[in-house]
Amino acid sequence: MLMRTDPFRELDRLTQQMFDGTLAHPSVMPMDAWRDGDTFHVEFDLPGVDPDSIDLDVEHNIVTVKAVRPPRASDAALIAAERPRGLFSRQLFLGDSLDTDHITAGYEGGVLALQIPVAEHAKPRKITISTGENLQAINA
Repeated sequence: MLMRTDPFRELDRLTQQMFDGTLAHPSVMPMDAWRDGDTFHVEFDLPGVDPDSIDLDVEHNIVTVKAVRPPRASDAALIAAERPRGLFSRQLFLGDSLDTDHITAGYEGGVLALQIPVAEHAKPRKITISTGENLQAINA
């Protein structure tokens, strides 16, 4: 039997799983990230997640966030189930310009907020320009 193939069907299926998720593999946790002065801010939406289930790790320049929204304890028949449950995981690959040794985190109102300071070596700084006698002393 000859089967007709659709090259976009697989891409469509993968995209739908990534953005919509499934019960076995929940969708990615939504995130906002921005820089404000010398601090890089990241916020993850994790409504309904117990703060004790959140695991935040940093290794080298990779921040990993894991959280669990447990399944419903009731055997009641669901009418709608649009909020994914299970294990959520996300990794952020940070550049060398951020100080991962001084990350702070807080969880309030279903939002996990990280503050990551910009590393000292990555901050803008003034460089003194030598002229005249100072330049001759440097070249000597």
